[in-house]
Amino acid sequence: MKKHTIKNYYEHPPKSGLAKQLVILLHGLGSNGRDLISLAPYWQTAVPDALFVSPDAPFACDMVPAGYPDAYQWFSLQSRDPKDMLEGAREAAPILKDFIKDQLEIHAIEAGQCALVGFSQGTMMSLSVAPFFQRRLAGVLGYSGALLWDNDKDITKAHKIPIHLIHGEADDVVPVEAYHMARQKLEHEGFDVSGHTTPMLAHSIDNDGIESGAEFLKSILNQ
Repeated sequence: MKKHTIKNYYEHPPKSGLAKQLVILLHGLGSNGRDLISLAPYWQTAVPDALFVSPDAPFACDMVPAGYPDAYQWFSLQSRDPKDMLEGAREAAPILKDFIKDQLEIHAIEAGQCALVGFSQGTMMSLSVAPFFQRRLAGVLGYSGALLWDNDKDITKAHKIPIHLIHGEADDVVPVEAYHMARQKLEHEGFDVSGHTTPMLAHSIDNDGIESGAEFLKSILNQ
């Protein structure tokens, strides 16, 4: 079986010049690492010692025309059946875990100083991987995503890391009900969950969401 890896990623260096924290940005379906790395400058003031890294997902997006450049996915969404989505996240999880591990080693950063930030499918991956990473990570900031709950996993072994979720109430791609379901389930399992929904916001990130995310990153990454 072919071993898939993350082949390309983008970096935004720390404002201070010395990386003490790591923020890994995970994009949504059909996008690429260049998309979310553009958010790094907005968060630098809050976490000036953080290195931002934004990888391309490991698979070419199967919902765009053949040969369409720079469109990637963590897993297929041709089927929105929760079982199929969960299976896709399971396949991609080891790839993402290896990438996190490699980045921590390359930059000599402790796991507790690493946060995952996701948008849409990237949030789904962040919530699937971060609590079950071999070492406790700092937390997850998730925009417009969903929790792909794996009932086969022993949740008692999960790291109950801080999670901050933000979602538009007018999202017609991932409906806001996904936010409420994720928050309810995570809180039930003992996670510290914060965040908010935004009236009239579609499937995107607005200024309030960026500012809220900055405050969260600052709170979980030691300065």
